Amino acid sequence: MSHPANRAARRAAARHHNGDRKVEPTYRGFAEKKWSLVYLRHNKLHRARQIGKIWPYREWEKLMADAVPVKVLFVCSHNKWRSPTGEAVFANVAGVSARSGGTARDARHQITVADIRWADIIFVMEDKHEQRLRADFRQEVAYKKLHVVLDIPDDYQFMDDKLVTLLREKCEPLIFAAA
Repeated sequence: MSHPANRAARRAAARHHNGDRKVEPTYRGFAEKKWSLVYLRHNKLHRARQIGKIWPYREWEKLMADAVPVKVLFVCSHNKWRSPTGEAVFANVAGVSARSGGTARDARHQITVADIRWADIIFVMEDKHEQRLRADFRQEVAYKKLHVVLDIPDDYQFMDDKLVTLLREKCEPLIFAAA
């Protein structure tokens, strides 16, 4: 049944219904919906992109590979155990670029202005590291995301299992929230 072309035809069709409005309405210019096409993979992906969801996970990996990585800087005192572990843990994660450094003068890699300017997020292991960074690099750190939520004491060796799980638990939510 086609849609009535003008007002008179619509009124005549309405009189023909005898007040019974349970008749299927007609829509001009719309074809019957093909429900089998709704469930195709590319249609689901298109709809997910429209509403801002990432579907499926492989698509997320592709997006993260193409995206600019989040640059993360891990800071501890001597850059021997804690911050190199953080760098190693997040070095192979898609969408993350990691570096590490130390605040002490005899650190393996002492923090520089270039490191701070490079980083999007800075994770420090203890409060004293934050204070040291704010004292030495006041202007560079002023507008950076500096997180002291780690609060990890100097009791762990390089790549200690407990240290790795602590770093993952505390850093992943903050890193992927920034991405």
